[in-house]
Amino acid sequence: MLDVYLPPRHAEILQMAKDKGRVLVDDLAAHFAVTPQTIRKDLNDLCERRLLSRVHGGALFPSGIENMEYEARRKIAADEKDAIGKAAAALIPDSASLFINIGTTTEAVSKALLDHSGLMVITNNINVANRMRVYPSIEVVIAGGVVRGSDGGVVGEAAVDFIRQFKVDYAVIGASAIDHDGALLDFDFREVKVAQAIIANARHVILVSDRTKFERTAPVRIGHLSQVNTFITDRCDIDSVRRICTESDVSLIETDRSGG
Repeated sequence: MLDVYLPPRHAEILQMAKDKGRVLVDDLAAHFAVTPQTIRKDLNDLCERRLLSRVHGGALFPSGIENMEYEARRKIAADEKDAIGKAAAALIPDSASLFINIGTTTEAVSKALLDHSGLMVITNNINVANRMRVYPSIEVVIAGGVVRGSDGGVVGEAAVDFIRQFKVDYAVIGASAIDHDGALLDFDFREVKVAQAIIANARHVILVSDRTKFERTAPVRIGHLSQVNTFITDRCDIDSVRRICTESDVSLIETDRSGG
């Protein structure tokens, strides 16, 4: 039988790692008033028991790498995402039905929607559902399927089938990358299938993405910019993207430019 007993300091280190995603040797040494060498031994012991994963300068809680990456993405262009979220929320009236997809920018939209009433929000984003569920004026419906540990996204065929049951007023979607030819791209094929179902079952599709997505690439195609009705970003300096918006009658809203 596996011995689950942990010395008090080990137990506290493990809890700190669980809460924060990672722990650092120097921080732990100061916290416990012991030497860094003592902490390194503690971490090595915990890693040998597969309770933590060792990294340079500290250790990670299992899945901590993915969680840290997602938390880091939240912080990238955080102010811009907040502004984008508010601009998107301003387009959505009370008593509307909407999809909200996975992503840190779509989460910013959900935060900006909390003062709305009578909304029906269908989402495959556990973070969105958890934030909005406590507001009695908002009905939250969450898709079933495989929960991706890295970001709380619900993906897979079950989620796709669930989404297809609805036809909503608005969809709020994001993308991991936007190519200069207008292609909307992502990394996970399972997530892309859900996003495609969301686009197909909404009357008005709102794409939310900050300008860093123009500098990235990803291998899986969600769709094309011409398939959305409104594109909200902080700033778009890509001439080809602006031209696609004009030619495809996509409303382009730039929160960093005077007048939007």
